[in-house]
Amino acid sequence: MIRVDGIHKSFGKVRAVRGVSFDAPDGKITGLLGPNGAGKSTTLRVLYTVLKPDQGSASIDGADVVKDNLIARQRIGALPHGAGLYPHLSARENIAYYAKLCSIDKAELDDRTDNIIRLLEIEDFADRRTKGFSQGQRTKVALARALVHDPQNIILDEPSNGLDVMATRSLRELILKLKSSGRCVLFSSHVMQEVAALCDDICIIANGQVAIDDSIDGIRERTGRDDLEDAFVQAIHMVNGE
Repeated sequence: MIRVDGIHKSFGKVRAVRGVSFDAPDGKITGLLGPNGAGKSTTLRVLYTVLKPDQGSASIDGADVVKDNLIARQRIGALPHGAGLYPHLSARENIAYYAKLCSIDKAELDDRTDNIIRLLEIEDFADRRTKGFSQGQRTKVALARALVHDPQNIILDEPSNGLDVMATRSLRELILKLKSSGRCVLFSSHVMQEVAALCDDICIIANGQVAIDDSIDGIRERTGRDDLEDAFVQAIHMVNGE
C-alpha cells in the first residue's frame, strides 16, 4: 500500500505540491492525474525517494520514504517518465543489472531475467544494445527492469507512451494481472481511455492540491459529468474556483 499524507514541496518561490494526501491500496489500480505543472511528477518523485518533502510524509507498505528510504525502494517497482536505460548495455544486461541492485540471488538472476523478458515479449531485441531502441522498446525494457524483483507496489508514469496498439493492449493485460495478484498499482496517464479502462480510484491534482479523490463513479457523480474527460476538466475548474 502506498500512502501520502499532507506532503508539501517547494522549489524556491514555486510551491509545486501543497498538502497532497491520498491512499493507493493493495489489489487496486489508483490513477494519479493532473494537467501539466499540477504537481503530479513532484509527488511521484517523492514516492520514488528522489525528492524529500518539505512537510508531510509518504510511505510504502509502512516504510517512510525519507526515514526508511532503502526499505521503501525495495518495495516499489518504478517506471518513471523517461526510460533512463544504459545505452551500451543490452536489454537483458539492463534488466539483470537492476536485479543485482535489488539483491536478487545469483541462483535466481538468470531465471528472473528470462521470465520477465518472456512476459513482456522482448525476446527479439533482448540481446541488442539499447542505444537506438524505439520509444516502445525502451519502455518495455524499463518496465521489465521495474518488475524483475517482483515488487508489491508498482508506480507507472505514462507507461504506454510510445507503444503501438498491440503493445498497449498487452500492457493493460499485464497491469490487470498485477492488480488481480493483489499488488498496489499507482498509474499516471494523460489518456482518459486508459484511465477509464484500468483505474478503480482516481486522485486528480491541480495547482499542487488534490482537486478530487474518489472512485470513477464517485467522481462522475460529484462533478455531474458522465464522460471522464469532462469530469476531469470540471474537477480542475472546481479547485480553481471557476
